[in-house]
Amino acid sequence: MKTRRDFLKQAAMISACFGSVRLCPASVYAAQEPKKMKLGLVTYLWGMDWDLSTLIANCEKAGLSGIELRVEHAHSVTPELSKEERNNVAKRFADSSVKLVSFGTICEFHFTEPDILRKHIDVAREYVVLAKDCGATGIKVRPNNLPKEVEQEKTVAQIARSISELGRFAQDHGQEIRLEVHGQCAPIPIMKTIIDQVPEKNVGLCWNCNPQDLEGPGLKANFDSVKNRLSGIIHIRDLASIVSYPTRELFELLRAENYSGYLLIEESEAKLSAEERIKRLGQSAKIFAEWQKI
Repeated sequence: MKTRRDFLKQAAMISACFGSVRLCPASVYAAQEPKKMKLGLVTYLWGMDWDLSTLIANCEKAGLSGIELRVEHAHSVTPELSKEERNNVAKRFADSSVKLVSFGTICEFHFTEPDILRKHIDVAREYVVLAKDCGATGIKVRPNNLPKEVEQEKTVAQIARSISELGRFAQDHGQEIRLEVHGQCAPIPIMKTIIDQVPEKNVGLCWNCNPQDLEGPGLKANFDSVKNRLSGIIHIRDLASIVSYPTRELFELLRAENYSGYLLIEESEAKLSAEERIKRLGQSAKIFAEWQKI
C-alpha cells in the first residue's frame, strides 16, 4: 500500500519530467528508442580518385554519414602526415556532416615469414595512432589467407595472436580493430575460430557480405554464431543495384540485435563516372532510409 510520502515522491518525479526533460530519463515512463544504423562509404574504388575535400563533399551530397578511408588512395591520409596535417584532417570532418569512421588498411597476418608478419603488425599500429589523431574510431585489417604448407590450425592461431597484440595496442589509443571477413579465411566458421581466440573486446569482425556467408547452415545461423563479436563497421554492397546477396535480410538481423554501427558501401564498379557514383550512393541512402522506417 502506497503511503502519502510515496505519493508525493512520485508526483515530484512526474513534475520534474514535464518541467525539465533533462531531469528525468525518458526510460522512466517510455520504452527507449531502438538504436539506428548509419550508412557510409568505403573508398575502395568508388572514392579512390577523390581527394579529401571532394570525397567529403560527394558523400554529403549523396546523404551518407560516414567514411572508411581506404589507404594509399587519392585522399592521401597516411601515417606520414604531420601532427598539424592530422589535425587538419580531423577538422575537415568535424566541420562536415560526415564522420571519419575507419581506415581500411591492407595489413594481413597469415605470412610464414616472421619479418613480413612483424612489418604488417607495425604498420597497423601506425594506422591506429593515425586514426586516433584524425578522429576515427578504428582501423580495418584482414586475416587473410591459409598457406598450403602450414596447418590451418597453426595459421589461425598466428592470426589470432597478431590481432590480439594489435588489439591491446589499440586499447591504449581508444581504437577498435575491425577484422574483415576476407580472403581464404572468409568462411564464417574460420572467422569464428579466429575471433574466439582473441579476448580483447575492442577487436571485432567486419562482416563483408561474401558468398561464404550463405554456405552451410545459411545466413542467419552463420550470423548468429558471431553476432556477439561484430565490430562498429560492416561492409555492404550498393543498395541501388541488383545483387544476389540478401542485404535486406542482413539488415533485419542487425536491427534485431539493436546494432548501431555503420554499414559502409564497398563497390568494385570502377568504370562508373563520378556523377553516376554519387547518384547510386544517393539512391542507396534513400533505400536505407526507407528500411529504417519500416
